[in-house]
Amino acid sequence: MYATGKKNKNLALFDFDGTLCKKDSFTGFIFYALSKRHIVKQGIKILPWIQAYYLNVYSAPAMRSRLFRAMFSNANALELQQMAREYATSLMSQLNRPLLKQLKQHQALGDDVVLVSASIDVYLKHVCELLNIDLICTHTEQVNNIYTGQYTTPDCSSKQKRQRILERYHLADYAVIYAYGNSHEDQEMLALADHGYMVGESDHLPTILDHKKLA
Repeated sequence: MYATGKKNKNLALFDFDGTLCKKDSFTGFIFYALSKRHIVKQGIKILPWIQAYYLNVYSAPAMRSRLFRAMFSNANALELQQMAREYATSLMSQLNRPLLKQLKQHQALGDDVVLVSASIDVYLKHVCELLNIDLICTHTEQVNNIYTGQYTTPDCSSKQKRQRILERYHLADYAVIYAYGNSHEDQEMLALADHGYMVGESDHLPTILDHKKLA
C-alpha cells in the first residue's frame, strides 16, 4: 500500500548512523543496554566473525545480524524496551546539528520525512517518535515478550533500502526527493533522489524548495 502524497510535497530520506546521528548507534545500544560481563562473554563466542569483519572478509549486514543474535537472544522485551526509550532520548544530543536543522526545515514545509536505517527497530522506533518522523529499518522478532535474536526482515541496507522505500512510497506523488547518507550502503537510496547529500563528500546541504509557494 503506497503512502499518499501530493506534487506540492517533498520526500526526505535520512540515513541514521554516521548521517543524522554522529555515532554508531547499534554498538552504542549494546553497551548501553547490556552488562560488560554479558558483552565480553558473548563477544568471545563470535570473535572469529568479528575478526573476519575487520579483515573485510565478512560483510557488515551479516555481522550486524550475528551481533544482534549473540547479544540479544532471550532478552526480556519489556525491560529492553524501557532501556531503548532511555537510549533514544540520550541519542538526541548525538545528532548532527546541521542535518537535524535540515530535517526540521523539511517538517516545517510539510514534507514527508523518513528515517531509513540498517539499525534495529528496538530503539529506532523511539527515536522516530521523538523526532515525529516515519521509520524504515531492520525489524526484530519477539515471541512471548522475549527477543529471539532473529530478524523478521532482511538487513535494511543497500538494495534493501531502495526496495523498502519503493514498497512504501509512490515517488511520483512527490515534487522532489531528497536523500541524506554517509556510506556505500546508502548509494541505492541516494540514486532514487533528485538531490542527494553524502556526508564527507557533498560540500553543501541541498536547498529545500517550498513547492506550495511555487504551485
